Amino acid sequence: QVQLVESGGGLVQPGGSLGLSCAASGTIFSINAMAWHRQTPGKERELVAHIASDGSTNYADSVKGRFTISRDISKNTVYLQMNSLKPEDTAIYYCTAFVTTIPGRGFNYWGQGTHVTVSS
Repeated sequence: QVQLVESGGGLVQPGGSLGLSCAASGTIFSINAMAWHRQTPGKERELVAHIASDGSTNYADSVKGRFTISRDISKNTVYLQMNSLKPEDTAIYYCTAFVTTIPGRGFNYWGQGTHVTVSS
């Protein structure tokens, strides 16, 4: 069993910054790609940022230049630093990770989400 737990969400003013973290625990053989998605009412869940197994990253156009995804492999943790936040960034943020529990067997796990509200 694998669990992903997000933390760091909260209320922040427009233009402010917020850092999210997500720690994976459980039976983990290896973790490949990790990513952050977000969900708002009435909209499809969208990919915000992604970091591949080789460390390469990509971002949604809407957050490029403002958000930074990083990871600490030794701690099975992925981070999302969010700067210059806008009201439209308000959403539930989910982390996801492709986790191999035994060699040759992997699954994409999702966290429970953490709320981010950007408002004055």
